Amino acid sequence: MERKKRNWIIAGVAVVAFGGVLSLFQDDNDKAEADAKPKTTTAPAKPADKPSEAASKPSDTPSPDAAQREALIRALRTIEPGLVAKEDRAVNRARNMCSDIKSGMDDAKVKSLAKARYEGGTVPSLTDDQAANIVTAVRSSFCS
Repeated sequence: MERKKRNWIIAGVAVVAFGGVLSLFQDDNDKAEADAKPKTTTAPAKPADKPSEAASKPSDTPSPDAAQREALIRALRTIEPGLVAKEDRAVNRARNMCSDIKSGMDDAKVKSLAKARYEGGTVPSLTDDQAANIVTAVRSSFCS
């Protein structure tokens, strides 16, 4: 019985020692990762020319009905097929543009915001003419 007891004690001590050694290495990795991170955290910078879609979507912004939505999507697809890769997103952006139009924003600013809203992802860049065509598509489909 004494021998069995002694073997269990030795095995327990070995497990604790092994765990202690492993925890030493783990602590070093955590410290190295913490040292690699900057000491201050800041929010990622947002480009100033990209408008916030949520901020510019008032509750009274017109929404296209089903027929107007289809007309809008068709018009955007003819301008650039990538504009409607995500149709719901394209319609939400159009609603935001309609809000800009209804607020009395000048045409140059509306076109600039249209370009900023629709560029990126599947559409790496848009020309000024394409931005103007987007504004026309929004106006003619549901935002008159």
